[in-house]
Amino acid sequence: MYDPAAPAPVGVPRVPTGNAEVDAQLDRLADADHLATDGHLEVYEDVHGGLRDALTALDARPGPPAPPAPYDRRS
Repeated sequence: MYDPAAPAPVGVPRVPTGNAEVDAQLDRLADADHLATDGHLEVYEDVHGGLRDALTALDARPGPPAPPAPYDRRS
């Protein structure tokens, strides 16, 4: 018999992104599958913070140099 009050996995597949930090955060979402809904917020906030940190780290990496500005022929 199904107990509607019991925690149940949502069944949303998580596809690896190839970025270890991001994949670890997405895997953390599975922790919410075993919690009652009132426990989901803590997991979601933790994952959101981890994803934000991963994106911030990407922004901090030096990228390729910017292309030179076009020559302005106006005098």
